[in-house]
Amino acid sequence: MIAQAAYVHQIEAIFRKEFNREPALLVRGPGRINLLGEHTDYNGGLVLPASIDKEIVFAIARRTDRTGRIVAENVNQSFSFDLDDFTQSPLGWPNYLMGVVDQLQKAGYFPGGFELVFGGNIPSGAGLSSSAALECGLAFGLNKLFSLGVSTLDMVKLSQRAENQFVGVNCGIMDQFASMFGRDQSVIQLDCKSLHHEYFPFLTTDYVLILCDTGVKHSLGDSEYNTRRQECETGVAILQKYKPDIRLLRDASTELVDAHRDEMPGKVYQRCRYVTEEIRRVRVACEFLLQNDLAAFGKKMYETHAGLQHDYEVSCPELDFLVDQTRPDDAVLGARMMGGGFGGCTINIVAREAADAFVARMSMAYEEAFHIELKCYPVRITDGTSVLEV
Repeated sequence: MIAQAAYVHQIEAIFRKEFNREPALLVRGPGRINLLGEHTDYNGGLVLPASIDKEIVFAIARRTDRTGRIVAENVNQSFSFDLDDFTQSPLGWPNYLMGVVDQLQKAGYFPGGFELVFGGNIPSGAGLSSSAALECGLAFGLNKLFSLGVSTLDMVKLSQRAENQFVGVNCGIMDQFASMFGRDQSVIQLDCKSLHHEYFPFLTTDYVLILCDTGVKHSLGDSEYNTRRQECETGVAILQKYKPDIRLLRDASTELVDAHRDEMPGKVYQRCRYVTEEIRRVRVACEFLLQNDLAAFGKKMYETHAGLQHDYEVSCPELDFLVDQTRPDDAVLGARMMGGGFGGCTINIVAREAADAFVARMSMAYEEAFHIELKCYPVRITDGTSVLEV
């Protein structure tokens, strides 16, 4: 990965070359991790994300007309559109940006034309939410550049709507919230129902967070995701008969789920039990963070993985292998799969002094087992979307 300073200079240089002037503003839009609270977001529950030092850097300046001219450094492509008349692009990536402009205008904010170069070091396909970084970075940049006066929370909401409505991906709000609201050395306990949020310290002086990327994405992920949502909704409908004010699984307790397990068809009981336990787990784990007890926090990560593997059934052999490899390692406090499942990354808390040995050992074991090169990324928790000094 390229260091930030070198990357910023590279983006600036491309901007000067493409547009023959200096950018007016530099912005960073970070990717995100999620420490605990998986598959709880669409159930209105608690999640525990943080923004990280894998990011997209934006160099941007105003134009005098109503045209958006964009250069995507990573894919070496450019794109232009009329702010008053635009439709989806088959290229794919411009839709995340046009979606933000579309939502700004629908909300009554009207940025002018702009020139933009962006590029970043968020690993592709690792589940670190490069799409949210893209949306939030542009929303933040246009808000600053044109003094639109959009609140941070409204930028989060319109970035999510851009992805839902213009791109057509039914994502929750966690990714955009974490990218925008992140704070250095802190995780965000976000209530996905009320959007109330609190910061908890995540101090890693002696430890480092390392992502291990399986390099696989099993095709049944999307269909199984929709099935899980339906199973959760089925559980809610059953529980509502006994407690009418339940609207989402976050309104139910594990005890209530247990009491009515015999009425739940198929795997519905297991899904509901996992979600209610995971929401409780986030609360308990945050108390450990207040005590700076990362060892106890790490045990909760292992519990989450077990629930995702056996009750929610969204893991896969590659993810389970990577987590199992860490269990006998005293240098690892916690590990679990992160994200929707069926591939992607595991997230690991590893003793800083043992980090290199951990990466070497995991890489060798994974390649031997699956004949796939394991990519490992140390990540650092950082502030959210922000201006970089020009």
